[in-house]
Amino acid sequence: MASSWRALRRRILTPDVADTSLEKRGFHKKSPAAKERLETVGKTFINGYAYAVEARTPADAEGPLEQLPDWLRGFAYEGAGMGLAVLDGLPFGRSDNVRRFLHRPLGDGHRYLVYVGIGWAMARLPRFRWPKPQTLDPVLVPLVLDGYGFHQAYFHTARYVAGQYREPNFPWPGGPHGSYADNAIDQGIGRAMWFVGGTDPERVANLIDMFPASRRGDLYGGTGLAATYAGGVDEQELKTLWRRAGDYRGNVAQGCAFAANARVRTGIVPPHTALATQLFCGTTPEEAARIASDLRPNHPVEGDLPAYEVWRQRLANEFVSIGGVNR
Repeated sequence: MASSWRALRRRILTPDVADTSLEKRGFHKKSPAAKERLETVGKTFINGYAYAVEARTPADAEGPLEQLPDWLRGFAYEGAGMGLAVLDGLPFGRSDNVRRFLHRPLGDGHRYLVYVGIGWAMARLPRFRWPKPQTLDPVLVPLVLDGYGFHQAYFHTARYVAGQYREPNFPWPGGPHGSYADNAIDQGIGRAMWFVGGTDPERVANLIDMFPASRRGDLYGGTGLAATYAGGVDEQELKTLWRRAGDYRGNVAQGCAFAANARVRTGIVPPHTALATQLFCGTTPEEAARIASDLRPNHPVEGDLPAYEVWRQRLANEFVSIGGVNR
């Protein structure tokens, strides 16, 4: 009976996988290979979500997640993060599913992706069911907003990308750095643009360059992360993105370093990540991940910027000094 209920819960709560098709979304189709890659990523995310909402416990979701192809597994953990956060936001049942998942080694290894998944869930939950910021890693809270921004740009592209919409006075997480929510959401929008533009760097850069200059650094940072983590381009295309980034190359390198760090944490570093890290950061994924870990603030920082943004700026400055493609 319990397993039947969980199967029903999966059917009721899981988004339609057809919603991830490029035709349905109206995204650019660069090539059959790029289309297949992006749609496979989308399907894998939905599968991860479904595994999580059907599992008896968060630990039970790990088995099917670990059976997926290794380079795709992070996207499934992102989906699982969304699924568990949705369960936490329901009026009945446990509200600590994400916390229990992150306390396990595999969940912790994919912590960055799970946090992004929480942001996806926030986009579909009423605000009074959003997680309390104080229950999350204070440095990584903006990653949740990154996930929220990705969701909005992915599913409401006309408004958030073409219309460059920004939500006024975004209410979460609040506090002294509450205004930074706009920046973190833009980083997620920038990641989504890699999908909206079909991994075509010229098209993606054209989309970003339509935005006000004040927003482009965050957008290019998100795009650099997506290009490194999801791939879908060759060396020449990565060089094109680097050329188009211009003054925002440090942001691209910072996003790349974040992606490398996320990959290295799980021990899964596909060739496309290594190529992007070499070109954008001028080093290996392992070294970029080490630098990212070393430069992360380990205690509260003073000033007007949250620790997350201090971390991002440290990385951008570090990789500008190391040097990437043609720098």
